[in-house]
Amino acid sequence: MSERPSRRRVRGVAATLTAVAAVGAAVLTGCTSDGSPSARSGTGAASPSPSPTPLWDVSPASIAAVGDSITTGFDACSVLADCPEVSWATGTDSAVRSLAVRVLGTSKAATHSWNHAVSGARIAQLPEQMALAAKERPGLVTVMIGANDACRDSVELMTPEADFRASFEASMRQLRAAAPKAQVYVSSVPDLKRLWSVGRENPMGKQIWKLGICRSMLGDADDMGAAAVARRDAVRERVVAYNGVLRDVCARDERCRYDGGAVFDYRFTGEQLSEWDWFHPGRDGQAGLAEIAYRNVTASGPPA
Repeated sequence: MSERPSRRRVRGVAATLTAVAAVGAAVLTGCTSDGSPSARSGTGAASPSPSPTPLWDVSPASIAAVGDSITTGFDACSVLADCPEVSWATGTDSAVRSLAVRVLGTSKAATHSWNHAVSGARIAQLPEQMALAAKERPGLVTVMIGANDACRDSVELMTPEADFRASFEASMRQLRAAAPKAQVYVSSVPDLKRLWSVGRENPMGKQIWKLGICRSMLGDADDMGAAAVARRDAVRERVVAYNGVLRDVCARDERCRYDGGAVFDYRFTGEQLSEWDWFHPGRDGQAGLAEIAYRNVTASGPPA
């Protein structure tokens, strides 16, 4: 004769059956036992999770520029003078169609963009410029810096890579302290060796270079001896290193976008250089930089 089940065992079996029934109902109705939607429906497909909101805004409401003489438009309109109206970043010249004009429109570019770049500036001066840019509370800050760190009277005087990194990191901290949500577009440093290769084809340009422009790369432009070749290669290698720093530091900031080396790789021609120094971009060169910036700033994702 079998033993009669205890009340405790009966209650345990009943509880188990109730739980099984609840699970079955959840599977059939698409809900959990507490009534909330389940992760699986009757089709067996997982419900899509919401997409995260992208941080990069392709239509910033204002733009501030920092950097060196390229961004001030130096020697683009007249000899030995800044010409900010043709700046690739914030200029208003209709032939250039700066990044600000392309993104903000002509009228708004005049009132919602600021140029804090300084001719001759090196990376050590960038934190101060960033502090000024941050005060504008811009939607986007453009950065083009580093050519003057490599363009020195000698290779030995070039800014060391470690110092370059420290200054750029300090610049980003300076910006983030006052404008944590500002986007940053970082241009690569131009290929100075290509500048030498293109400019040396112009006799007048080479004469102007003898006045002392970027001696580390452009000095003795026709010298093809081993020492001169090694000197130019060393300058190019340092520029490549600077670009690596810009890329790496920018990558650590979720609101920063590096151009992927687009400016460094740009195959500019002699017609795009200043007629006064064959070193800085002329109007056409500034327009080329503006096009590169616009393409990268308004792209759906960062450059590869």
